[in-house]
Amino acid sequence: MAGAYKRILVPVDGSATATAGLREALRIAKSMGARVRLVFVIDEFPVVQSETYGFTGVDLMRALADEGKIVLARAGKLAAGKRVKAESSLVRSAMGRVGEVIVREAKKWRADLIVMGTHGRRGLSHVVLGSDAETVIRASRVPVLLIRTARRNAK
Repeated sequence: MAGAYKRILVPVDGSATATAGLREALRIAKSMGARVRLVFVIDEFPVVQSETYGFTGVDLMRALADEGKIVLARAGKLAAGKRVKAESSLVRSAMGRVGEVIVREAKKWRADLIVMGTHGRRGLSHVVLGSDAETVIRASRVPVLLIRTARRNAK
């Protein structure tokens, strides 16, 4: 199939939003016979800063790495259940935004598509929280498919 995606990078973090992105990536991968690379990024910057405030980040880093392994294992199991070839990568980064790390990993792995979930935040929450998805869109040289999760209505 001409133009088919063969290498799809999917950032995962265990959230419902990331899982929605993963499910769509698996659907695409299955239909195109593509491979998937699951990426969990540990942002070490807050941990490094914690040492400034009098506590060590060693235990926190270990906990984050353990959580990443669990998230990657669950995502890998989901891929296996869909009969999609998947590999996993736990990436540590103390420099740069998570979105920049995702783009760097996509380039290094030679991904031809990035699929990720997004909250679709706007306004002040977007400014305060930033947007990994926006960073990926701006920096990526390959197509990026964003899967927006439905917002829950406040009742």
